[in-house]
Amino acid sequence: MTTSNPKNNVASARLFYGIGAIAFGVKSNGLNYLLLYFYSQVLGLPAQWVSFGIFVALILDAISDPLIGYISDNCRSRWGRRHPFMYWFGIPAAAAYYFLWTPPDLPPEHLFIYFISLTILARTLMTLYEIPSVAIGPELTLDYDERTKFAAARYFFGWWGGLSMALLVYFVFLPEAKGGMENVEGWSDYGLAASLIIILSIYICALGLHRHIPKLTLRESKTPSLTESVREIRQALSNRQFVALFTSASFFSMAAGISLSLSVYYARHFWQLTTEQLGFLQLPLFASALAGLLIAPMISKRLGKKSAAIITTLFWVTVAPMPIFLRLAGVFPENSSSLLLPLLMFFAFLETSLAIMSGIFFAAMFADLVEENQINTKRRSEGLYYSASSFTQKALNSLGVLAAGQMLALVQFPEGAKPGDVPMETMNHLAYVTIGSLGIILIGAISSLFFYNISKASHDANLKNLKNDTQ
Repeated sequence: MTTSNPKNNVASARLFYGIGAIAFGVKSNGLNYLLLYFYSQVLGLPAQWVSFGIFVALILDAISDPLIGYISDNCRSRWGRRHPFMYWFGIPAAAAYYFLWTPPDLPPEHLFIYFISLTILARTLMTLYEIPSVAIGPELTLDYDERTKFAAARYFFGWWGGLSMALLVYFVFLPEAKGGMENVEGWSDYGLAASLIIILSIYICALGLHRHIPKLTLRESKTPSLTESVREIRQALSNRQFVALFTSASFFSMAAGISLSLSVYYARHFWQLTTEQLGFLQLPLFASALAGLLIAPMISKRLGKKSAAIITTLFWVTVAPMPIFLRLAGVFPENSSSLLLPLLMFFAFLETSLAIMSGIFFAAMFADLVEENQINTKRRSEGLYYSASSFTQKALNSLGVLAAGQMLALVQFPEGAKPGDVPMETMNHLAYVTIGSLGIILIGAISSLFFYNISKASHDANLKNLKNDTQ
């Protein structure tokens, strides 16, 4: 059984564990926020094609997650259960990501095949790093509150990595002076820089946590048979606490997929922001990540993770659509107003802070499932549970991306449109559809969470029972 690290090692473990999320943040920012726009608006593929391709890639990636998680749980090597994956797949994942943003000049049908193939490859290779690297978290600490800090560090570095990359996109690679977001060469430069950052993040994390390998969970002495493996997976995934958390996280991820996919469309065509203004809009999000890092552990310690997640998600539901709702009501500044950008930055800070904190609480709750399941199965399944968490983010996020593409088609959003070309009636129609969809989905997320009941007291009881079993 895992033992807690000495206090003087916990801080460094938390730091390197967090740094490993920079790769995840860079990848997620590109694939969730920019990829649909790049292949549809810049390269000219129909938005329905691109959203469908992203959907297929995410589904295939999500299906592979439990397999990768289970394999890493049962990996045997002198580097432990997780590190082999972190070392082996960093460079291939970064290379695939680079080529995704540097497509050759192909006719639309062949470009679509290239796009979907590279998207699937990049996502799968990144997953072979991501699942083991995030699953190592519950092994680094057993403490209920300390796990929230680990999750907060992961989210902090992930968001800062993604946001830093976004700033480079808007201010360095795709400024208006270089042709803006329609500059294909700028996208290639972005792909190269992002790939290099992914490599650095992965190997700094792996090397920084390498010295903790002897303190991590010991491998099983016997490799389970196929029948035993199937039974173990079924037992783990049928856990009542897991089902409640999985359902809630699924709804949350679907909403995030819709919101992220459409955000660049709103920024460019509803608010009619320039590329540089898009860059400025990212700046308060750095403060949002810092707020999540500092505030989430305090809220969790005071209220418990479940209550904290419910409250922050409720506030997120309220704040997220507020600027669009106020514009539709005629009480938000016009696009020509000097107040527009500062107000959007303020709401972006609030919305993102709440979303990050909700994500932190979900991640920390998934960590606490490990000991709950170990009581029943006598095995630790960090990789399996985190792969399930990843599944919700990918599979349901992909449905959000697919829904976003269909919503664009529903309102007949024009392809290749420049800011100012889209009729405001079309944008208003899209806004009504978006607000209604997000409201319904997030109510489902909150409702499902009421059925999750692992608290600090029950978690401590699980640890005590496991300790007694080993004596």
